[in-house]
Amino acid sequence: MLDVIVRLEQPLEPGADVRAQTRAVGGGQAANVAAWATSLGADARCVAKRGDDATGELLARELAARGVELAGPVAAGATGVVVSIVGADGERALASDRGVAPSLGPSELDPDWFECDVLHLSGYALLREPISDAALLAATMARARGARVSVDVAAWTEIRSFGPVDFRDLLDAVAPDVLFATEAEWEILGGAYLSAPTGVIKRGARGVTVVTDDARLDLAAVEGEIVDTTGAGDALAAGFLLGGSLAEAARRGLEAAARCVAAVGSWP
Repeated sequence: MLDVIVRLEQPLEPGADVRAQTRAVGGGQAANVAAWATSLGADARCVAKRGDDATGELLARELAARGVELAGPVAAGATGVVVSIVGADGERALASDRGVAPSLGPSELDPDWFECDVLHLSGYALLREPISDAALLAATMARARGARVSVDVAAWTEIRSFGPVDFRDLLDAVAPDVLFATEAEWEILGGAYLSAPTGVIKRGARGVTVVTDDARLDLAAVEGEIVDTTGAGDALAAGFLLGGSLAEAARRGLEAAARCVAAVGSWP
């Protein structure tokens, strides 16, 4: 996905013109996690469907420059674009056009792509067909090769439109080992009843809570400048998934998130 970051100098006014700083940078949940994983010393592959347009070519080059292997088909059509409106406090609101990405189908997957230690699935991939079928197959392929599976459940507004019960059914089918969610997402899904062995609740400026069947860990956010929160949750996920004890993984994730919010854009 291409992220168009719009940092407003003052609130939008209908029918008027306000000043802003605008940048076009790489984004998309899967690509964000992969880019942060490589920056933290891991090997990463991003599986995604992109369009045959200049945007898709640009993002492929940008991922390669960050050491991320890009896999997946190229189709006639547009690569997805997300507009991120960022306020003075660094908080963002997103408007997404996913382009050809949701048309990724199970028949377009190569089993070799899922030879990995961890498969991280974007929750957005569970919200549309046929990509939801591809995501379920990817989880099966990865598990057959000994991988852990994680899911970031994505925007609560999308889950509300899709139906929380139906979304929980999909999560049960994936059976993730790690589930990432914001407080709003955790609440709308009834997080206490979800079956993932490890839940990571993202609390923004208040840090993170990690819950398992027999433990709960609360860690404060790393202090620093907040410029743009776009992609911070993906940076946190990448750091957490590199492993170690719960405390080590959470701290690494929080440090990556702090680096992310200190600059414009989702990639390191």
